[in-house]
Amino acid sequence: MEMFDINKVHALVDAYKSGRLGGEKMPEDENPGLDKKSKENYLYFTLPMALNYQRNSYTLWECANKTYHDVDTLDVYDINAVVNMDELQLREKLLKYKVALQPNKQPVIWRTLCETIKNDFAGDIRKLFCDNDYSVQKVKLYIAKNKKKFPYLGGNKICNYWLYVMEQYTDVKFVDRENITVAPDTHVIQASERLGVISSEEAGQGNVQDIVASRWQEILKGTDLLPIDVHTPMWLWSRGKFEVEI
Repeated sequence: MEMFDINKVHALVDAYKSGRLGGEKMPEDENPGLDKKSKENYLYFTLPMALNYQRNSYTLWECANKTYHDVDTLDVYDINAVVNMDELQLREKLLKYKVALQPNKQPVIWRTLCETIKNDFAGDIRKLFCDNDYSVQKVKLYIAKNKKKFPYLGGNKICNYWLYVMEQYTDVKFVDRENITVAPDTHVIQASERLGVISSEEAGQGNVQDIVASRWQEILKGTDLLPIDVHTPMWLWSRGKFEVEI
């Protein structure tokens, strides 16, 4: 493990901003270009996110976009249609372009989220943010208390990443964006180890995601960087096999 040096973090962020890490096209750039403030746009970036585990993010969002552009499958993005759709129909539509890869589990996740949005937020996920005063901390607390209603989206890693994507691709403005922690997937964990934020021993622990998230919050406190600001630079750096010297 390298010794931690905050200057390396700044160098990494600078490398990202100058385009040296790539990232001209991010996975979520694959989208139908909906009105950023619309209910439909918020939903587009919410439902597929709950299926974003153990798979290539670029492929997932390509599948999500194809599903949106096919008149036969578009209604999986319609809350009322999903809630009233029979199990077989929903499964077929989600499997057609491989938005869902697990034919039993993932359609249930999709439907559960739709039911939550319909029943608790009058069919509009934007109400979740409004009801919680556009506070990241309050939103995360609400989801944690109602985790069964937010399958997979309620997990620590994906919840933080989802809130980051919401901030990037919708018009939501959070009052406390500093509370969006890094979303510690494999790439972020590897980059954190490379930067000396965690040791190789910690990288192998079962609770490594929690360690990474809290460590970044700790070390960036009082700096001009927020934890979520370093997420994409680390993700791209690791994905590029650390070829860019930092």
